[in-house]
Amino acid sequence: MGQVLQFRQLKPQLAASDGDALDLMSAIDFALRDLADITPHILHEPSRERARQCRQMLQDAFEAALQAG
Repeated sequence: MGQVLQFRQLKPQLAASDGDALDLMSAIDFALRDLADITPHILHEPSRERARQCRQMLQDAFEAALQAG
């Protein structure tokens, strides 16, 4: 069972530009690479499995965003 973390909400921007989307895609790409790098070094198997699940979730979202254009 996962723990839900609540983050404070930032004021939404009035208009998002293509540069914002690229920044978000870059952040996801960096997160995917970082997870791939650190997952093998996680000693606790349930934590390692959770990292794999997170990586897969991010990968699916990244690919869906690329397909959507």
